[in-house]
Formats: sequence, C-alpha cells, structure tokens
Amino acid sequence: MTEAAGATRRTPGTPCWVSLMVHGLGTTEDFYADLFGWEYAPGPAQLGPYVRALLDGVEVAGIGEMPRDRQLPVAWTTYLATDDADATAEAIRACGGTVAVGPLDAGAAGRVAICSDPAGAIFGIWQAEGHMGTGLAGPAGTPVWNELITQDTTTVGKFYETVFGHDCEAAEEPDFDHLTLHLEGSPVAAVHGVGRALPHERGAHWMTFFAVADPDAAAARVVELGGRVLDAPHDAALGRLALVADPEGAVFTLVRRHPTAS
Repeated sequence: MTEAAGATRRTPGTPCWVSLMVHGLGTTEDFYADLFGWEYAPGPAQLGPYVRALLDGVEVAGIGEMPRDRQLPVAWTTYLATDDADATAEAIRACGGTVAVGPLDAGAAGRVAICSDPAGAIFGIWQAEGHMGTGLAGPAGTPVWNELITQDTTTVGKFYETVFGHDCEAAEEPDFDHLTLHLEGSPVAAVHGVGRALPHERGAHWMTFFAVADPDAAAARVVELGGRVLDAPHDAALGRLALVADPEGAVFTLVRRHPTAS
C-alpha cells in the first residue's frame, strides 16, 4: 500500500480498503478510537449504519453494524481494487470462488461485492468512483499490509494470479509456504500456507496488519480496552508483530515494520 494514495487510481488487484462489520457500532468505534486515534464520519447510506474511520482527516477504514437478525462472524475484510466489479465477479466464479453479495452500487463510493476464494477466505472487490479507498498507509493507526492465511498456497495462489493478474513469488526457504503477490513489480499482499496450524474456528482468512509505534504497548492497551492478545508481541520477517482481537472478536495484527520490509 502506498503512503498516500487516496486520490489516485488503484491498480486492479491491489488491496484498497479494509472494513469491519460488528454487532455494536458505538462500542467498537470507541475501542479503535482509543487504540488508533481514529475519528469518524458517516459512510454510504446504502450500507446501513456505517462509518468511515479517519486519521488526521484522511479515510483509513470502515466499520458497519450488522442487522440485528444476522449472527455472522465478526472479522476485518480486505477489499481488492477492480476496474469492473461485474467482470471480476464472473472471473471469481469461473475460477472456483464464490460471490456471496453483489456486485451492488454503493452510491458515490462505486460498486462492491463480497466474495470468497476456493479455500473459503472472504474478501471484497471494489470498483471505486469518486471515493478511492484507504487514503493513508504508513503512520500508526493505518492498514499497512494484507496477508491471506490459508492451508496451502498452491490452489489459491493460482486463483489470485488468474483473477487479478498477481505475479506470485515463492519464499526461498523450502519449508516456508509463502507467496508474495506482486503487481507492476511491487509487492501488494501475501499468501501464507500454514497447513494444520490453520485455525479450525476461522478457516482460511485475510489478515489486516495495522501499524503501531510500539506493538508491546499497543497489545497491552488492547487488553485494557476489553480485547485479547492471541499471539504475544514477537519479532518476525515483516517487523515486530502481535496478533490481537477486539472486544467482539475481530482478529487483526499490530505491526512495527522493519525499515527494509516490503
């Protein structure tokens, strides 16, 4: 993700937005406002109760409230850019994926759909109009990386390569099942095959990484705010990481990236 890309066209296949659907919008707003310093503005009316999270006045994410009669898993959803949501939805179906919702119009925001890949990982596609998605990535409180956690990379790597045109670069380590997805020569996301370590209760899923200045302090704050730490802060190839969940159970990663991390 770029440092500031809110006013530029996103290359199709690039992660362009992250959104969270919850049962209690107000309490979730408070949690992320305290953790990341977010403020909020109303989102598209077509999406029901929905707000755009702002950092220094720039849009960085979205949070919506589920209908009261829907008991769906609470999770962050990664959206991939497309120039034609309808054509991309057809390609997803043709390559073994599923289109669960849409494509549908979201007013000035454009056209969106909720889909899943052949392994069941949910993601969105977004054909943006005037609204171009996440406008800031890099400072603390912004999404800086998206990674698909799945059982193995073989099938899903080919799926994303075919549907979105990603160039897949395999990790050099023979026992590390990991693909970096490139577009126009730049890394935009990754696929990590974890085999039997894939969480049974979650299955394959896209993970959002949010930048923080101090993952250790931020993880402690998550607990103070009613969330949980699922994997304690530790050093990894991308940087210092902590896997956490908010009070409703939405899982995300806190990261202080290495200066050399792509």
